[in-house]
Amino acid sequence: MSTNRTTWRIPVLMTVALALATVVPFLSTAPPAAASESLADNLGIPAEMIPGDFGQTSLQVYIPQTHHTIRGTMLDYWRANGSASVYGNPISEPYGSADGYYSQAFERGIFRYLPDYAWSDDPATRLENIGTESLNIQRGQTRADGRRANAADPRLSNWRPATDDQARANKITADGGQINQTTGHSLTGAFLKYWNTHEGWFYLGNPLSEPMRARGAVTQYFEAGVLMYYHGQTWLAPLPAEHPERFGIDTKSVKKGKLKNYSEALFQTAPNPSGVDTTNLTGRRHIEVSLSQQTLYAYQGDTLVLQTLVSTGLAPNLTLPGEFHVRLKMPMESMAGFTDSTGETAGFTDPNNPGAAPAGDSYWVVPDVPNVMYFQHDGEALHGTYWHHNFGNPMSHGCVNLPLDVAAWMYGWAPLGTEVTIYQ
Repeated sequence: MSTNRTTWRIPVLMTVALALATVVPFLSTAPPAAASESLADNLGIPAEMIPGDFGQTSLQVYIPQTHHTIRGTMLDYWRANGSASVYGNPISEPYGSADGYYSQAFERGIFRYLPDYAWSDDPATRLENIGTESLNIQRGQTRADGRRANAADPRLSNWRPATDDQARANKITADGGQINQTTGHSLTGAFLKYWNTHEGWFYLGNPLSEPMRARGAVTQYFEAGVLMYYHGQTWLAPLPAEHPERFGIDTKSVKKGKLKNYSEALFQTAPNPSGVDTTNLTGRRHIEVSLSQQTLYAYQGDTLVLQTLVSTGLAPNLTLPGEFHVRLKMPMESMAGFTDSTGETAGFTDPNNPGAAPAGDSYWVVPDVPNVMYFQHDGEALHGTYWHHNFGNPMSHGCVNLPLDVAAWMYGWAPLGTEVTIYQ
């Protein structure tokens, strides 16, 4: 008889005497077929391009500033990555792009869902490459001083890669800057800082120019947008808001109806145990877990909003260091699987139909694990833990065990797309 045993590395926790482990959840990763097909038909894109059910919010909220709504996956990624403080407010409803992607336009960028990344550790929703099109319009038409010029103008050095001048490239790296290996353009100063703190490799793409004076500020072109530095701050240029027609965006406003206005208070599933009120904070959400300190730190922008002791994995099922994202959420999950003679765990994809344990393996089950937030493709998760209180010491088979009150709050605070960094 088939046991449906998964070969994924399965994490979870243990009491002093009993090892327990998580499993890759038995979960439909697609919306109901009828709903998916109906939405796809309305947007004119294939049904498989519609975001599946990965535990994104069920809320649809109204943004009175721009008279548009946000819901589901788009709302999650918008919140995770800084909401209006980074990308501005929505200027469209969700739509099917010309190349078939589920998309929504915001003042400073266009989000699109990329189903090929849905089962990876990387973000499944990113920015459309509108910076490339804007550059193609500008390039060869405008000099760095704002005057019109032709592409042969030797003063258009800002369009040439830093690697065209090896001495300059060497100085950039010596001064702490970076040279992009794909385009040869540099990343320095405030733009490099923004790139590093906003996961620019996923969301902005490669730099397409050197920094230059334009738009009354220092600017630099990237594949998915244009960064501007002025008054000591770095911003994305509002390209979609300025030229919606250039990107095929329908900005027609919609009525509020019975929808609630967007507020972070709508997403609070429990009080923050640290006492920090996050409802009016801005900036990207970022979770860090120190393995050596057995401590989790949650940040919103530059503000530390929560610090707590946790329990990570014991050998041979250590929690893996790396850069991840909240990729799948379940408010409660029963977990089941096997532990073999080496102490390594394996789980069933369907804990409700586990079958029989292979010879020499011990069977385990953990019912009703609360507030599960998977961040790693091999099944590691942040989740509430009711079977021990020994936080600050490794106790799990790979997951990050959280105190129950911490997990309850974090489940509402950390939407899909939230960055998770695990380090020694």
